[in-house]
Amino acid sequence: MNIIMKYILGRKVNMTQRFDESGRVMPVTIVEAMPNVVTGIKTLERDGYSAIQLGTEEQKESRVNKAQIGALGGKGYKAVKEFRADSVGEAIGDTISVDMFAAGDDVTVTSTSKAKGFQGVVKRYNFKGGPRTHGQKHSEREPGSIGGGPGRAGGRVVKGMRMAGRTGGDIVTVKGLKIVAVDLATNTIAISGAVPGRRGTVVQIVG
Repeated sequence: MNIIMKYILGRKVNMTQRFDESGRVMPVTIVEAMPNVVTGIKTLERDGYSAIQLGTEEQKESRVNKAQIGALGGKGYKAVKEFRADSVGEAIGDTISVDMFAAGDDVTVTSTSKAKGFQGVVKRYNFKGGPRTHGQKHSEREPGSIGGGPGRAGGRVVKGMRMAGRTGGDIVTVKGLKIVAVDLATNTIAISGAVPGRRGTVVQIVG
C-alpha cells in the first residue's frame, strides 16, 4: 500500500475553464475545501489497519446523534471520511487546509455521481434502439429481445442482462487529475477535468 501524504475533504462548487501558458483552454472543476479537522487515527496494532479520519463543516450538537458526538470528541461534522495511509503525521484535533496542495500535483478524486433515477436502456447503456421506419411506432427506445437464442433453453433471461434500471448515484473514483490552482483566500482548489457529482457533492481529494 502506498503512503498517502496529502488528503482533504471538500465540496464541488462548479465547472469552469482556465487558460494555460500557451493559451490553450482547459476544463476545470472548482472544489471548496474548508479546513478539515483530524477526528480520529486508526493504527495497525489497535484497529488492524492504518488510516486518518477527517471531518469538515461542524454541525450543531442538536443535529448530530449521540453516537457520532461520542466518537468525535463531543463534536459533529456534516462530512466525515477515512483515508488509508501507511503513516500519519497528524494528531487528533489538528487542522488540514488547502495549502497542503500546490499547482501541478497529481490527485485522485472520489465522489458520488449524479443520481438520475430509473432510466431506459438507451440512456443507461447507449443502446441504439429500434429502427425509425418499417411500421415502427412505439418501439424506438425499446431494448429489443432479451431471451431466446442459442444456449438459452426455455427463453430464460441470462444473469447480467443489461436492462432498464436505476442510474447514477454511484461512488466514482477518477485518477490522473492535476491541481491547476490553489486559492488560499477562498479555500478553493481548481482541478483539471471533470469531477463526478452535482454541485455540493462531498469530494475526497488524495495526492
